[in-house]
Formats: sequence, structure tokens, C-alpha cells
Amino acid sequence: MGAKVNSAAAGTANYVDERTSIGGFVKFFARKLFPDHWSFMLGEIALYAFIILLISGVFLTAFFVPSMTEVHYEGAYETMHGVAMTEAFASTLKTSFEVPGGLLIRQIHHWSALLFLAAIMTHMCRVFFTGAFRKPRELNWLIGFTLMILGLAAGFTGYSLPDDVLSGNGLRIIDGVIKGVPLIGTYISYWLFGGEYPGVDIIPRLFTAHVLLVPALILALIGLHLFLVFLHKHTQYPGGGKTHKNVVGLPLFPVYTAKAGGFFFVVFGIVALVASVFTINPVWNYGPYDPSPVSAGTQPDWYILFVDGALRLMPGWVFGLPMEWEIFGYTLSMNILLPAVIIPGLFFAIIALYPWIEAWATGDKGERHVLDRPRNVPVRTGIGVAMIVFYVILVIEGSNDIVANLFHLSLNDLTIFFQWAIFILPPLSFWITKRICMGLQRKDRELVLHGHESGTIVRHENGEYIEVHTPLNEQEVWLRVNYPNHKPLEIEPEYNDLGVRRKGYKWDRFKQKLSHFYYEERVEPVTWEEYQEALHHHEHGPSAQGKQEAAEAEQADDRLKEEWDKVESSQDSTK
Repeated sequence: MGAKVNSAAAGTANYVDERTSIGGFVKFFARKLFPDHWSFMLGEIALYAFIILLISGVFLTAFFVPSMTEVHYEGAYETMHGVAMTEAFASTLKTSFEVPGGLLIRQIHHWSALLFLAAIMTHMCRVFFTGAFRKPRELNWLIGFTLMILGLAAGFTGYSLPDDVLSGNGLRIIDGVIKGVPLIGTYISYWLFGGEYPGVDIIPRLFTAHVLLVPALILALIGLHLFLVFLHKHTQYPGGGKTHKNVVGLPLFPVYTAKAGGFFFVVFGIVALVASVFTINPVWNYGPYDPSPVSAGTQPDWYILFVDGALRLMPGWVFGLPMEWEIFGYTLSMNILLPAVIIPGLFFAIIALYPWIEAWATGDKGERHVLDRPRNVPVRTGIGVAMIVFYVILVIEGSNDIVANLFHLSLNDLTIFFQWAIFILPPLSFWITKRICMGLQRKDRELVLHGHESGTIVRHENGEYIEVHTPLNEQEVWLRVNYPNHKPLEIEPEYNDLGVRRKGYKWDRFKQKLSHFYYEERVEPVTWEEYQEALHHHEHGPSAQGKQEAAEAEQADDRLKEEWDKVESSQDSTK
């Protein structure tokens, strides 16, 4: 039976290969090497969460009615009998209480959406801190950034579909932000909502974007992202034998394929377990959307919370000047535009363009396939930590009412604290992170030159005490010395030999200042000469002498113990 199955499989494969020549591609594809490190799984978690989203979304689409037509509820949830609501909210209740497994699928869909965005953001942090965005992967970084933005759009459009009080208030905030755009804001709002807010068209339009437009774009970009990963070959962490011209890892088939397939079911199982145990978005507790009430503790999902936090953080007056003006009959609301449009726009623009900003500022234009250790690029690591702190402050401020109630704090005092913290904590975190990284670099240098502390203390005949150090092995040394020694950019003088000012000097001077910002304060890696001198010191210096003396002392101790045992045995025999 097995022989027949194998023969049929081989014949089928041969038939397909003769007509498509796919065998060569499969052979190349199967031999593709992937480094084996847990952090590379973060991107896979995002991919698997998106697959779960697609599977659960197909199920939910079969029962959701994207309509704002008003009906009176008469379904299984008796508490809301006779309550006026849209068909969108009524169909959400029906899915939750009448469709078998509907509530579980709803929760799987919601939890996997949160996991999808969390995995993307964590994956981008890993790419940022290790420098995996450098040439030739700048475009792939931009694709990953676009996937994150599309993930935010997918999450918000799906979050708004049930048309409950919570999602309706989120849409109300978006409507306010859109109307804050000068000249065209009111027209955009009227078109988007199909009239004066809340209008009659927003749910069908959000539904179309959520189930068709955004997923199609995400799928296309995921395919392009994976293609570029294969094209450029995978990055790898530094270590012995790993260079910019090779990849040390496991083949895609069968090792990596089996691991990835099993990992998908692990992710799916965890999401299903969380969705089964923890309730999320219980719309029946909020009720259908009504523009008049706003429930306490109303916050969007965490990935959009930073916009709400920025709006709450923005004061109405700054240095005695109002943040809202009327110009030629038009209202300019900077207290909305600045926190909800300008600041997020600058924040995301810096993230998207950072690979080009760093390459331009540092002059590092070569191809890089071996990742950086974050400690070896202290300025980049500090910038990343500062941006995370900035984001976290906005997220916490978006929940300031919950934080104030939970810890019995004043809401106003909490807001004032974060208004100062948003300017103080990010620069402070940058400085602290940079100092920690440079301290770790100095520690690495110390380890390479002097070795590990063994804890063995030896006293010389002259009374001197020394600690015996153990030299590092080759892998440990390679990890700590094999990284680029970048230096600040040097430019030509302002004036040439004839006393004529050089054209473009100011621009070069600005670039030089940026380069000094990155590399002026640095720790030089151990050179080959310094390492050889350290080895000679270990072999012939005090540490080697200490090792020899420690070994002699141990041998003497063993001899003394043997003699003591003989004495005790002779005493026992005499008795």
C-alpha cells in the first residue's frame, strides 16, 4: 500500500514538474536557510494572528448586518427587548447569543486583532534596535511600517462596527478630529458619515473597508514583505562564523517548516484559550449607540489609545495664548490639530523614514546582514527607548480617569504631571539608556582584555592578593569585538587654499553635527594588538602565576588531607 502511495505521489510530482518546471524553484526554496532565534518568531506570530483573523472574520461576516436601519430588538437577550437599535448592533447580539459558537468566534477575532498589532509593533522594535532596517532592507522596513498603519486601520474599523456606545464614542472623537481640519474638515465629515454625524452610511463604509479593502492591502504587502525577506536573505545575530556574506541557520524544509507549522497551532491554541476565559468587548453591557450619553471609563483599544491620550493632554491655553482662533470666519482648532494630527504625523514620519535618516547622518551606506547588539549603537537604542516612553505616556494619559480612580489620585494633578512628563521623561530615558549601553560596552571591553572573574583569590609571597581571571573562549571574544568602529564624519575646511569659502559648507557642517551626535561619545572595540597583549598577559602575567599557585595550593591541600586520613586510620587501628 505504501509503495503504491509513494509511486502515485512521485508520478504526480513528475507530471506537474514537466509542465511547470517548478522542481528547481522548490529545491531552491527548500534549501533556504533561516537563523534559529526566538525573536525571529515575532513576525511569524503577526502572520499567524492575521490568518486567525481571516478565518474568524469569514465566519462573522456571514451573520453581521452592516446597516444603520433602526429596528426594535426581540432576540434572545431579554434585557434589551423593545430597545431601538441599528441592525448592526442587533446582528452583533444575535451572533453573540443565538449563533452556536458565535461569541467564542467574536472573542477569538478580537483577541487575535490585539495580538496581531502587538506582534507587529514588537517585531518592529526588534528590527529597530538590532539595525535590521539597514541597506538593503529599507524598503522592507517601510512595508512593515505600512502594515502597522493598515493594522491600526483594520482594528479601528472593526472595533467600530457593532455600533455600541463604546465604539460610537470612538467615532465621535474621529469626527471631531476630522472637523478640526481647516477648510475641508466639515466636508470630509459630511461625506464620510453620509450627513450630519452620526449619519446613515458610516457602518456600511467601515464594513467595506474592514472586510475588503484593508485585508486585501495587508495580504498584498505581506506577500511582498516575505518576497523581500527571501530576496535579501535573512539577517542573523552576531557570533562566530557569521558574516555579512553568509547565513548560519536551518533549512526551510523540513526543519523550519515543521517548527513553523507547529508554532501556528500553538498561537491558535493560546488565542482560543484566552478568548474562552477572558471576556472582551461585551457590547450588551454598553447598549446601542446614542450620541447623548458617554459612559465612564470610555477608551478605545490600546493601539489607538495614544491619540485619545494626546487629546486629553493638550491644554486649552499655552503661555497665556488660546489654542483656538477664528481667522476669516474659519475656526482653527490647534488644540485638536496639534495632538491628533500634527504630533502623530511627525511621530509616524520619523519611524517610517528613520533608516534613511540614520544612513544619511552616519554615512553608513554599506550592506548589513549581521545585526547590531543594541549596546553597540547607544544613540539609536536611546532614541528607540525615548520614543517608546513617549508612546507609553500618551497611552497612560488616555486612561487617566481609570488610573486616577484606581490609585485614588486627582485627575487634574495626573494630567498636569503627564503634561510635564511628556517633555522630560523621553530625553531623560534617552540619556539613561545611552549611559547604560556605554557601560555595557566598557564591561565587554574589560571582559575581552581581562577575562571572567573566577572568584579565586591567591596571595603571593610578597603579601599581594590577586584574583585569578579566566580568558574568554573564541565565541565570546568574537561577539564582543566584531562590530564596526564608526567614527564621527570629517569634512573639508570651510575655506580652500585660496581663501574662498567652499560651496555647501553649512550643509556639510550640519551633517557633521548629526554624525557627532551619533558617534562622538563611544567606546573603541578591542583591537587585535590589544587582544594579543592581553593573551600574553594571561599566559605569563600575574593571573597565570596566580593560577599556578592556586593549583599548587590545591595539590598541597589534597596531600595534607591524605596524610590526615592516614593518621586517623592508624589511630583507629591502635584502639
